[in-house]
Amino acid sequence: QVQVVESGGGLVQAGESLRLTCTASGLTFDDYAMGWFRQAPGKEREGISCISGSGVSTYYTDSVKGRFTISKDNAKNTLYLQMNSLKPDDTAMYYCAAVRLFSRSFVPSCSRPQEFTAWGQGTQVTVSS
Repeated sequence: QVQVVESGGGLVQAGESLRLTCTASGLTFDDYAMGWFRQAPGKEREGISCISGSGVSTYYTDSVKGRFTISKDNAKNTLYLQMNSLKPDDTAMYYCAAVRLFSRSFVPSCSRPQEFTAWGQGTQVTVSS
């Protein structure tokens, strides 16, 4: 059974940084593309960054481009999201998700969270102004 567990959230001030970590088990990590999603109260779940199984190809939504960096350590079964220059609008519950694709080079669409098959419980990120 594929399981993913997020960690690293917290309360920070605007302009500060956080690094989220997602540890996966029960899978061959290289075969799985991964994504980071977030959901703020009263809003729909938003895909903010996705990465191919190989870790080479990435996608970022416009609101985080240039501030967030996604990376994947296949040797450690771990996914990261480095978040810099955080803003109050980044406040949300952040989720890690996994999906097995036909190609390790393919980046899944972050705009279709329903395509991801394994989800963590989330880690809260709160950015104060």
